[in-house]
Amino acid sequence: MFIRFILFTAVLLTAASSAMAGGMKLGDLCRLKGQETNTLQGLGLVVGLRGTGDGDSAPTSRALARMMQLMGGPMSVDSVGNLNLTDVEDAKNVAMVFVTAKLPPVGAQQGDVLDVSVNAISAKSLDGGYLMLTPMLGPRADNPTVYAMAQGRLSLSPDAPATTATIQGGMKMEANVRASYVKDSKITLVIDRDFADFNTAQRIEDEINSLTSLTMGNPEHSRLAGASRRGGSSTYGETHAQAIDQLHVEVMIPAIYKENPIKFISFLLDIPIQLANRGKRVVINEAAGVVVIGDDVEIAPVLVTHRNLRIEAGGGGGFVEVGPDGTPAAAKLKSLADALGALDVPTEDLIAIIKTLKAKGDLYGEVIFR
Repeated sequence: MFIRFILFTAVLLTAASSAMAGGMKLGDLCRLKGQETNTLQGLGLVVGLRGTGDGDSAPTSRALARMMQLMGGPMSVDSVGNLNLTDVEDAKNVAMVFVTAKLPPVGAQQGDVLDVSVNAISAKSLDGGYLMLTPMLGPRADNPTVYAMAQGRLSLSPDAPATTATIQGGMKMEANVRASYVKDSKITLVIDRDFADFNTAQRIEDEINSLTSLTMGNPEHSRLAGASRRGGSSTYGETHAQAIDQLHVEVMIPAIYKENPIKFISFLLDIPIQLANRGKRVVINEAAGVVVIGDDVEIAPVLVTHRNLRIEAGGGGGFVEVGPDGTPAAAKLKSLADALGALDVPTEDLIAIIKTLKAKGDLYGEVIFR
């Protein structure tokens, strides 16, 4: 595999030059707190296996006996009234499983049908199995609320272990799960981790507090922050957005939107946003063999030796540029990558060189691994 790298130009890599023309919106780099993926989970029984079940596992025997009792099956009891597990011991075609399902960030409504994942606890294989009706609970063990029921024929992937399976549309919601995103008349924006830093959080705060387009032309609210200014201070004495840290920005819902926060949020997430230059980044996906190099990533003058090759970057080599002030400019990582690519250096070797440069402190930029 040879070098495959993508060189982002300023228009493609930075929002600073493309926010207005390219259309980067606030909603492209953040989400609302409260609108995240949630998980439902449950313990169930899979039947119909081909001798690959749990066998004489005591927990499985107790669960099977209890299920049969609840369904009216003939179960004997001992002298003290406990279920007689000898009736269901050595159940080789039955397995206890852990069942999970992901709820979308927008929540789910009663009657919605979602996919589930099934994982064996001790069975050797789930091939041919059928999940009996299983109550699905929330992620908190102290909350016994049943949100959904799952059942169905298991489907195994040829690329996955035989102890994992899925059921397409195997869970039906029995209760509504709504995403709660407004608290104390405020919403919290969660910045995507690819963009999160203090500079981005501050830019979002400043952009929202200086916004006029969300007031819907109300003359009494010429600015989102209610800035009818007298003597340099706000009449209302407040701003509506405040950066909490590099990941979170709290936004107070303006009074004119208190009865309709959805409208405010839709406008808010649609505003153009301008970010600082993000060209000093290198993103590496080792599994796919892809290296993405920002246009502004610089390196110190170095001599790179690769097997029988010697490449000098900066310090008198072929990659030295002259800056506007007449002094030699720092070498660009993309120039080094171009040279390595021309020599058919494999991608894994380029990645190793980048790692070494970063570890040595000779790469001036952020390196992100995917």
